[in-house]
Amino acid sequence: MPYDFDEIIDRKNTGSMKWDGVKDIFGEEDLLPMWVADMDFKAPEPVIDALIARAKQGIFGYNRKTDAYDEAVIKWFKRRHNLDLRREWLCFSPGVVTGLNLIVRAFTEEGDKIIIQPPVYYPFYHVIGDNKRIIIENNLLLKDERYYMDFDDLEDKVKDKKAKMLFLCSPHNPVGRVWKKEELIRLGEICLKNDVIVVADEIHCDLVYSGYKHIPFASLSPELARKSITTVSPSKTFNLAGLQTSVVIIPDSEYRACYKKMLNIHRASHINTFGMVALEAAYNYGEEYLDQLLSYLEGNLNFLISYIEENMPQIKVIKPEGTYLVWLDFRSVCADYEELNQIMIKKAKLALDPGYWFGEAGKRFMRINIACPRTILEEGLRRIREAFK
Repeated sequence: MPYDFDEIIDRKNTGSMKWDGVKDIFGEEDLLPMWVADMDFKAPEPVIDALIARAKQGIFGYNRKTDAYDEAVIKWFKRRHNLDLRREWLCFSPGVVTGLNLIVRAFTEEGDKIIIQPPVYYPFYHVIGDNKRIIIENNLLLKDERYYMDFDDLEDKVKDKKAKMLFLCSPHNPVGRVWKKEELIRLGEICLKNDVIVVADEIHCDLVYSGYKHIPFASLSPELARKSITTVSPSKTFNLAGLQTSVVIIPDSEYRACYKKMLNIHRASHINTFGMVALEAAYNYGEEYLDQLLSYLEGNLNFLISYIEENMPQIKVIKPEGTYLVWLDFRSVCADYEELNQIMIKKAKLALDPGYWFGEAGKRFMRINIACPRTILEEGLRRIREAFK
């Protein structure tokens, strides 16, 4: 069936973090929200139908993960990513960030160090710092408006005996890189050699533009798979974040037992009724939706690039290879990152993710969410143009 991604849906006064939480985050009410990674599109019809059918049963007691749930995950990743998963590898988490938090607690101690690659998804900082672990920054290199891993710096930093883990963002949020196989292998071999666990956050793995291909870290080799943990979810792909369901893939049996023990300690093992139903329906019947979504997002991306080139050429677009998030470089426009943020809020009346949230390397950048009807995207870009006129 055809999906109408141009439909404007009023999300105000629904408890939406993206729309109703703007004042709490940005200090202003009347902002157009194009920040948090949450799409302004309806979920696929098969998902909505499945949720309605489950709601009509009328009983919402405790649930357990079913074989059908696992099978939906296994078949999806085989079809879309040619990844062979075993049922026993699949563990539950209420969300990817919750899973990362449990992983940090299960496999590291207070005072241990965890490597990240800024500018990077800002909850990484919170998960590490709030658990009294220490952050090691292996900053990405920006060259000709494209980011690369700094392997020389990584090889130096993994030698620290307190470095126990690396968070890999793949595809990368916010810079949009879809890492090549050779990049992932090199990173994996450096970590394997130094006994560092790779935790691959692959939540955006389905959202990859034409000409690029997501390579699951666990597919690289049996040795790298055993020394890795991968977190995935249908939440970004199908706009299901509020249903609190994600999957933690752990090929190594000892790692798996350690994670499940931590999951039980925190009493976080009960699956959300509607999250379970939505995941099964999305992975079993959501492919048509995803193909149309990717086409629409690519159209939005091309529209944004053309608009900025024609109207604001001093702003540089770091063209994403994946995700529906675009990293904008304002360094030629604004000398101060705090001033840049205030211009967006006070003059543009626009809520974007300020780059400094993603680390020191993100200052004077902004992240914009293009998963919205094109008319909203155009309005957001017009506001930026007027603010910097």
